[in-house]
Order: sequence, then C-alpha cells, then structure tokens
Amino acid sequence: MRLKLVPHETKIDFFNRSAVTLGLSGLLMVASVVAFLVLGLNFGIDFRGGTTIRTESTQALDVGLYRDALTPLGVGEVAITEVFDPGFAEDQHVASIRIEAQDDEQAITPETVQAIEDALIAVDPAIAFRSVESVGPKVSGELILTAIYSVLAAIGAVLVYIWLRFEWQFSLGAVAALVHDVLITIGIFAVFQIKFDLAVIAALLTIVGYSLNDTVVVFDRVRENLRRFKKLDLKDVLNLSINETLSRTFMTSVTTLLALFSLLVLGGDTIRGFVFAMILGVIIGTYSSIYVASAILLRLGVKRDWSKPDGEAGTQFANVDA
Repeated sequence: MRLKLVPHETKIDFFNRSAVTLGLSGLLMVASVVAFLVLGLNFGIDFRGGTTIRTESTQALDVGLYRDALTPLGVGEVAITEVFDPGFAEDQHVASIRIEAQDDEQAITPETVQAIEDALIAVDPAIAFRSVESVGPKVSGELILTAIYSVLAAIGAVLVYIWLRFEWQFSLGAVAALVHDVLITIGIFAVFQIKFDLAVIAALLTIVGYSLNDTVVVFDRVRENLRRFKKLDLKDVLNLSINETLSRTFMTSVTTLLALFSLLVLGGDTIRGFVFAMILGVIIGTYSSIYVASAILLRLGVKRDWSKPDGEAGTQFANVDA
C-alpha cells in the first residue's frame, strides 16, 4: 500500500482565479518592500558588528550554562555555538561566543571581555580562551553588500539559464517567482523582527535553488505537452502539466518540511533562523511555481511549434540535458 498525498489523476483548474492569486502575490510583495523600508531587518552580529571569543575546555560544552552566566552582564545579543572538527581530541570541546557591538563601537571593551571570561570561568574552571576577534561596522557593511550581490547574482544566473533552456517567457516567469519568494520571506523577517544573519542569507540562496527546481520540473512538462498537444489551448496545457507533476511537487515539499520542522524543534537556537527561512521558502516556493511562474507564462504566451527553431526564442540549448 503506497501513500498518496495527491490522487493519481487530478483535473484542477489552477488559473480559474489567476487574477486574484497574482494580485495577492503582488500585494504581498509590495507589503514586504514597505515592511523592509519602514521596519528594517533585525540584523544579527554578522551584519551589525561585534566580538567573537573562541574558547576551549576539557569539559563537555553546556550552551545553556554559558548563556545563563553571561545574561546578567547585559552585553546584548550573545550567540554560542560548539565547534566540531575531526582533528579534535576526545576531551577537546571548542566553542565560539559572539557578542554584538556595543553602542556602535568596533569591539567590546577589555573590561567587558574580562568580565565575560570571569563569568565563564566561574561555571567552567577548565575553560581556556584561545582568541578574541572583532568585526567592525565597515566589515559588517561589506557583508551586507556581498549578501545582496550573492542573491542578485543567483537570480541573474537563473534568468540566463532558463532563457537558454526554454524561452524568454519561461525565464521571466521563473525569475518573477524567485523574486516573489525572496521578497516575501524578507518581508516576514522584517514584520516579526526575526534575527537576520548570514545563515538566513544561505537559506535565501537555498530557497532560490529549491524554487527553481520546482519551477523547472513544471516547465519541462509544459514543454513536452506543448509538443504533444499542438492544438490544445495554452491554459489547458499548463493545467495538464501542473496536474501531472502535482504529486511529485507535494511529496517533495512535504518530505522536506518534515525534516525542517524536526530541525526547528530540535536543532537549537543557532540554526533556528536558517530553518525558519527554509520553511517559508518551501511553502512560498511551492505556491509560486504554480500560481506565479505558470500564471505569468500564460499571460506572456509561448511558441507552440517546438519542432521549428526560432532564432529569437533563446532555445538553441533546449535539447541539452541538465
């Protein structure tokens, strides 16, 4: 007996209310931009600057105990992560403690560093402090720009790839879906002031890849059906293609979400922002591959006879497997 999240053959009309779904997506994108401009993002240490203290101990690391020891010092946001390396000895426990910048200063004061070390020694007498490094506002600003360039470069690469593999109408639909996913995810982070750091940037880039994969699966089936049903209306071809890939789409999304929700509950505070962004991306990406990318393709139209090359269509690499 096999589990079926979606019936074997579905005949859902996904474009019956496409004007409403596209309008809702556009409204959410505008709202996300407004939230970003008005509320801003709650940047983590990676983007605001701060100090990183690397510790080593022969005792097992207890993140909760370390955090409780530092909380009374009032040093602001503190991120504690255990560092793993195959070369470490069995009794070598290394931690990275990141503390946000104080009052726009490049680093916390030596007195504050000493207070932190004294507090940690009180709960772990075997602890040793291997290094103290600071990230100033200038470096943090460079990280923000690098993160923006990374996301834009990923979206630009997608635009070129889809254009070469399919047609420009497909590429615009795919890129619109990616921009939709990234903007709404950033908007939710802005509204709820969830910590935004480099891990979230990694999640955004992963979302771009996940959403693209979902969209390409649908578009590949659309291309096949355009060749098979040359006289069928484009709307019917799109509906047929989405219905044929619906089971695969839902199964992939559900299994991914099962893993992500497990990480959200059990993974701890360090990766919570990354996992939350991924969950948003999977849900929004599944929606956008159907109701944004395909809906835009329907409105732009597409060449119907794929047996004849079109020098302006950007399909010279359409038969290349990828």
